[in-house]
Amino acid sequence: MKQRIAVIGGGWAGIAAAVELAGAGRAVTLFEAGRQLGGRARSITLDGRRLDNGQHILLGAYRETLALMHRVGADPGDLLHRQPLHIEDNTGFRLALPRLPAPFNLAIGLLAARGVGWREKIATALWMDGLKRRKFRLDADCTVAEWLDAAGQTGALRRNLWAPLCLAALNTPIEQASAQVFANTLRDSLGSPHRADTDLLLPRVDLGQLLPEPARRWLTEQGSELRISQRVRQLETDLYGLRIDGEPFAAAILATAPQHAATLLGQPCPFAYEPIATIYLVPPPGFTLPCRMLGQQGGLGQWVISRDDRLIACVLSGHGDWEALDDNQLVATLSSELKLPAAPRWHGVVREKRATFSCQPNLARPGLEIGLPHLWLAGDYTWADYPGTLEGAVRSGLRAARHCLTH
Repeated sequence: MKQRIAVIGGGWAGIAAAVELAGAGRAVTLFEAGRQLGGRARSITLDGRRLDNGQHILLGAYRETLALMHRVGADPGDLLHRQPLHIEDNTGFRLALPRLPAPFNLAIGLLAARGVGWREKIATALWMDGLKRRKFRLDADCTVAEWLDAAGQTGALRRNLWAPLCLAALNTPIEQASAQVFANTLRDSLGSPHRADTDLLLPRVDLGQLLPEPARRWLTEQGSELRISQRVRQLETDLYGLRIDGEPFAAAILATAPQHAATLLGQPCPFAYEPIATIYLVPPPGFTLPCRMLGQQGGLGQWVISRDDRLIACVLSGHGDWEALDDNQLVATLSSELKLPAAPRWHGVVREKRATFSCQPNLARPGLEIGLPHLWLAGDYTWADYPGTLEGAVRSGLRAARHCLTH
């Protein structure tokens, strides 16, 4: 009989691990406490509308995520809108990368940026070149604000590019965010030698259709056992295997959120968390955004993303004044900042209080192994190079599964 391997947690890390194990011919049992796969990147229903529990944006650099989608029969070319990086905001700032080979795309895009003086453009180009030569490694971690101060990045690009990008990528404001982790994200996006890595990938469909639902079908076809709405309450290991709620397995991958993993392991959770709110609006007739992703400066709003079905999603990342407002106040404030000519025809608000861990400098993050036999960790928080991203989650799940297969 095949040795049974358990995957605890059906988020994107758990899905990646289960697919890798099942593809290698292993008997997989996937436990998921929720009613569907996807974890913190899943589909929900609001007033009969199928939406996401939060607006996600992928990058061309998400290679393992795109490969996993392909593997389970979800075609990224059909499900994602791909475009060169284009950042524009309500102050007149604009950075649009042309379809040229790297690094010319970034150089020309930076030199043509609107709302930035020439002296700052040249200084930033030299700074980015120096980062590349140092392979984006800092002498010591610090906050992104301190890093930008030391580099002389104190002008328009700090306000309109680096600070918003940091908040979007790390879900942590620059005054608290890890400069080394932010540098890692720049390394694999703007600093990548592959032009396509800088592309924005905006979902055309809800998150469930991107990976969780195709993966569920694929795993079922492989004969994997999916135990949806079943929360694991006890985990015991010994030299010969382990038991999950008293049931024996040869090995397991623990791919839950860190607070749930800590509970199962009987340990304190080492992380603070950052929230995200996504405010969905159906604007009045005639209102359109000037671009698919618009930055907001000078108010409560941060990013506004245009969906294909006339729906727009306003994203608020990290702790801030917005947390003190109720849903109606959020909708009214953001509608005013967007200068909607009338009240939105429909709105819905989704708040995730523990959307990601707070990605602070020198944060101690667990890795793959935790010193227990037959048990390995997966989850975005274990992929130390990246903040809490879908790509980090997928890579961690693949790493855990491959380690399990070879041990």
